[in-house]
Amino acid sequence: MGDAAIGSMETTRTVRASNYLRMNPLITDEQFSIAAKEICRGELVAFPTETVYGLGANALDSQAVARVFELKGRPTFDPLIVHVADPQQLESLVTEVPDPICRLVEKFWPGPLSVVLQKKSIIPDLVTSGLDSVAIRCPGHPVARELIKRSGVPIAAPSANRFGCVSPTTAEHVWEQFGDQLPTILDSGPCEVGIESTVVGFDGVSMILYRPGGVPLEALEEEVGFFKRAGTDDQSPSSPGQLTQHYAPRTPLIISCDIPVEFAGKRIGVIALCPEAEDKLMKECLAVEFLSKSGCLREAASNLFAAMRRLDSAGLDGILVRPVPEVDLGLAIMDRLRRASAR
Repeated sequence: MGDAAIGSMETTRTVRASNYLRMNPLITDEQFSIAAKEICRGELVAFPTETVYGLGANALDSQAVARVFELKGRPTFDPLIVHVADPQQLESLVTEVPDPICRLVEKFWPGPLSVVLQKKSIIPDLVTSGLDSVAIRCPGHPVARELIKRSGVPIAAPSANRFGCVSPTTAEHVWEQFGDQLPTILDSGPCEVGIESTVVGFDGVSMILYRPGGVPLEALEEEVGFFKRAGTDDQSPSSPGQLTQHYAPRTPLIISCDIPVEFAGKRIGVIALCPEAEDKLMKECLAVEFLSKSGCLREAASNLFAAMRRLDSAGLDGILVRPVPEVDLGLAIMDRLRRASAR
C-alpha cells in the first residue's frame, strides 16, 4: 500500500520518546520502516486499529510477547489476539478453518472480528496462555495492516493500556498510560469503531460467542445461525475477553437509571445514550456525557471509552451509566459497562 492509499486519513504522527513528532497527512515509507524494524527487533509498538489502539509485538517471538504482558501488567493466563495483514495468512497459523468460521472470515475480514481456532506450533504458548487455540483477526485499519505487512510477521496485540483499565481510542490515551516506557506509537487519530473486536469460535457443533464487539451478533447469526454465549472465566479463560472485571475506570461506576443509595449526596457524573427532555437526573449531576445526539448505537460505541476517561479524570466520586438497548452494538456496549462496574 503506497502513500496515496493512506492520504485520506487524518494527520498521522509517530510518537517517540517524550515527543510527538508531527508528520505529514501521508505516512511515509520511513515512518512505517521505523515501526516495522522495532517489531522485528523484538520491541513494542502501539498502533491504531478500527477498534482500539493495540500494543503490538512479534507474535512469533516469545520474549517480545513477554514484554507485552510485563508492560501492561497483564496476567499470563489471559491470552492475546494475533493480528494478520491478509486473510490468506490464517492458514499458516492454524491447523484448520471450519466451514462456518471460513464463511465469517470471508464476510467480515478485514474488520473487527476475531476467530478462535486450533493453533499450529509456530504460535508460542505464551501468546495463547498455554491453550491449544489462538484468537486471530485481520484488522480493518489500513495502518495496522501495513505495519503487519512491512514487519513480515503476525503481531500479537492486546489494547494499549494498563491491564483492566479503560481501552485507548486515541494515541494520546496510550501516551497517558505509558509515556517514555513505550518509545513508538503510530497515531492516526480516533478509532472509528471504538470498542474491541467480537470474539467467536466453533466447537465442532455450535458457534460460540466469547465476547460481543465491533461486529454485531445479529450480523453473525444472519450468516451462520445461532451462537451459544460463553460465560466469564477469571481463572482459566478459553479466549481473550472473558474476564469478569475489565475496561474499568478508577472512579466507581454503576449501571442504573436513577442515583443509587451509595451515590447519594456525592459528586456524580452521568453517561447516557442521548439527551432526553426534562431530565431531572442530569440537573443533579456535576458532569454529563452523551454518547450520541441522535441515539445511534454505533456512534455511542465509538465514544464510550473516551467518555469514561473524561469522567474518570473529573474528580468525581462516582459514575452513573444509564443502560442502552442490547441490540446491534448495544450488546457490546453493555458488555463493556458490566465489566467496568464489576468490583
